Amino acid sequence: MAAGEQQSREYLQRHRIPELLHRLAALLLYHRPERPREFLIQALESVRAGSRAEGQFPLLMDEADLAAMFSLLDVLGLGHITPAQHREALKTLGLSTEGLQFADDAKITLDVFKEEV
Repeated sequence: MAAGEQQSREYLQRHRIPELLHRLAALLLYHRPERPREFLIQALESVRAGSRAEGQFPLLMDEADLAAMFSLLDVLGLGHITPAQHREALKTLGLSTEGLQFADDAKITLDVFKEEV
């Protein structure tokens, strides 16, 4: 791999650009707005405001959606899921799992799941 290509990859990863683009695409497909460019501009403005603690990040799922997803993962109704299930759910949603630090035997509750998502 050329040095320039490696630097480009590192730049994108450092600034989490792939995750941002994935999230924007997911929002676009979920909402299917009539004016997609304007929708994406508003979503990016929401991301900027959210990063400055002036607003909320644009959400793809609400709490009811997260509870439904959790219940699909918690098939036995134990009230918790495994860290592996949690990690895979985050990956499926296009979210980073980079900072996750759960012991292998940890029990992820719905509240923890919602907070992480």
